[in-house]
Amino acid sequence: MSGNRSRKGKFWKRLLIKNRLVILNEDTFEEIFSFKLNIMSVFVTLTLGAIILISITTVLIAFTPLREFIPGYSSSKLKRDATVLALKSDSLTVALKKNEAYIKSIQKVLNGDLEYAKFNKDSILSSSSESTEPVDLSPSQNEKELRNRVAKEEKMDSKLQNTNSRKK
Repeated sequence: MSGNRSRKGKFWKRLLIKNRLVILNEDTFEEIFSFKLNIMSVFVTLTLGAIILISITTVLIAFTPLREFIPGYSSSKLKRDATVLALKSDSLTVALKKNEAYIKSIQKVLNGDLEYAKFNKDSILSSSSESTEPVDLSPSQNEKELRNRVAKEEKMDSKLQNTNSRKK
């Protein structure tokens, strides 16, 4: 135990020993620059420098247009353009369906399949609009049977839990 403590003590003492860093002119051996430091201060300085460098890089990438150069990130202008184009394509699809219905009805009139008096552009456009049919949401016989089975199983489970809790 005492040997282990002395090793730790030596380690901390080595970290705090002052050393001198001297920069000399090689030709004249003139001292240009010198200062005292220890291993702990060098370690702390390098660690803080790395943290600051990583933070600055992260902020630059996250809050500037530099993030567009990273694969996987798309520009906000590109997203805006994609949304506008999606809306335009939807409206063009609806307009195309209406025009196709109008052309088919004109063909019917020209072929003589439809009387002219019954031909009206508004009626064609209203018939081409998509109408939703009501859906029957009432449960089928199979669903009712399944619900009854699940309810019975839940009752059985709750009875078993009550009897188990009473025994304890």
